[in-house]
Amino acid sequence: MMIKEFFENKVIEAVKKASLDGKLGGLSDIELSFMCETPKNLEFGDYAINVASLSRYAKMAPPMIANILAGYIEKENFDINIINGFINFKLQEKFLFNILDEILEKKENFGKIDLGKNRKVNIEYVSANPTGPFHIGHGRWAAIGSALAEIMKYTGYDVFQEFYINDAGNQIQRLAKSLELRVKELKGDVIDWESEENKDLYRGEYLIPCAKKYIEDNKGLSYADFAKQDMLNLQKELLKKFKTDFDLFFSETTLYKDGEVEKCVNALKNSGKLYEKDGAIWFKSTDYTDSQDRVLKKSDGTNTYLTADIAYHKNKLDRGFDLLINIWGADHHGYIPRMKAAIDALGYDSRKLEVLLGQLVNIIENGEAVRMGKRKKMVTLDELVDEVGVDATRYWMLMRSIDTTLDFDVELAKTKSDQNPVFYAQYAHARCASILRKAVEEKIDIETKEKSPAFMEKEELDELLKTHKISKLYENDEKANSATKKLILKLEEFKAAIEAASRLRAPYMICKYIQELAYDLHHFYNFARVLTDDVELSKMRLLIIYAVKVILAQAFNLIRIEAPDRM
Repeated sequence: MMIKEFFENKVIEAVKKASLDGKLGGLSDIELSFMCETPKNLEFGDYAINVASLSRYAKMAPPMIANILAGYIEKENFDINIINGFINFKLQEKFLFNILDEILEKKENFGKIDLGKNRKVNIEYVSANPTGPFHIGHGRWAAIGSALAEIMKYTGYDVFQEFYINDAGNQIQRLAKSLELRVKELKGDVIDWESEENKDLYRGEYLIPCAKKYIEDNKGLSYADFAKQDMLNLQKELLKKFKTDFDLFFSETTLYKDGEVEKCVNALKNSGKLYEKDGAIWFKSTDYTDSQDRVLKKSDGTNTYLTADIAYHKNKLDRGFDLLINIWGADHHGYIPRMKAAIDALGYDSRKLEVLLGQLVNIIENGEAVRMGKRKKMVTLDELVDEVGVDATRYWMLMRSIDTTLDFDVELAKTKSDQNPVFYAQYAHARCASILRKAVEEKIDIETKEKSPAFMEKEELDELLKTHKISKLYENDEKANSATKKLILKLEEFKAAIEAASRLRAPYMICKYIQELAYDLHHFYNFARVLTDDVELSKMRLLIIYAVKVILAQAFNLIRIEAPDRM
């Protein structure tokens, strides 16, 4: 249970007891809800709950209510004081000891909750056309999707990650023709890429290596199949490099081969939700939440993109998923109501579909956004990763809420400074590892080169981390004590950050937490020396450092970046 929830429950229980004793005047049977907050003035307490909302029911002044309730709260390692209508809670050392003890006991399982109740969730993301390299927007979907999958697994969901291969339609025919021309070009033909016939083809140089491979050994494949397979292989290699793993790459063409598209159309027809107009077949999506009806089959007999997409979502629901989460670009906003309408029309529950709409990524150079077409050095995700690294790219892609435009400062992302968020965060973990190493290393005087014994033997440190017996928390230094408490309470907030990130489908909240924890660690380090002559105090601080290292490592693991021990 989280601390804030703990105190909220304490107050709710006190209200119920006081009401039964008739101490709260005219208070009737109402639904109780309180919000535990951090007081602006920390001298009042570490947490506070405002009970003034009960005045209208109890017909009493807030301070009187607060005092009555305080008498019904059994104090468990905390003190209470009343300020106006606020019940303030001041934590004792033992309360903080218990927080550390729980972290050190559970380690990488700290913060795990069964929010999902093992519900089966399909998260579909990236799902790029196999016609070329990933653009940087795909990198944002890859980072968010893979991090969300880890967070939801950690909170009790049965997660399945899926990539939908858009390998049917006109874009594949254009890809085939583009490869064919590149092959001819390599064989000596002169190709007019600006001609009316060729101007809409894929003219990127990325197809030249593909064409060379086709000439060497096309394996009997058509231009379309060879290009599609080669592009998909390149995408898979980059996803692996980017620490993004899918359970299934689902091919759109299989929906046609297996007859699922036609079955889906027939199912909608049987539901009475299709009609013919101007030689085309229309879906009555306005019977639901859509703004207009949608064409499923054109007058020439070909299907629209929507038709296959509906069949694909039906396929996922038929596989038994309780929840479908799709990550789409913001330009797909209008696609949501028509997809939900189709799900309802097919007899499923459209509430099973959640769509996260992602905004664009701006590349920032010299403080200004640079249009990708103007930046010759880098236009693809692969090039961005090569320039700034996997961890930096992932972290920057995750730092902001998906519904806000992301400004990616390339130069800053490469710097080793506190201004670079990912460096600042990873350095915090490396600092913890360094402190723990120094505790068991011989000390060497820089000037005399003389050695003195380590603070403790490695076996002694291992035993301390294993038993985590705590006897002393504070010293006679107010700033050090304040920094110590602040850091321990921030460690406990990992629970709330995990739950919120999962519930709100918001991995950026983990990055926000990491930054705050790193700040509190560095603040603690500045005011509270770890290895001192006070052995018991030093042991306590080593345990705090180890707890920070554990939580940082787990947070990094959830967003799939490294937790370095040295930097």
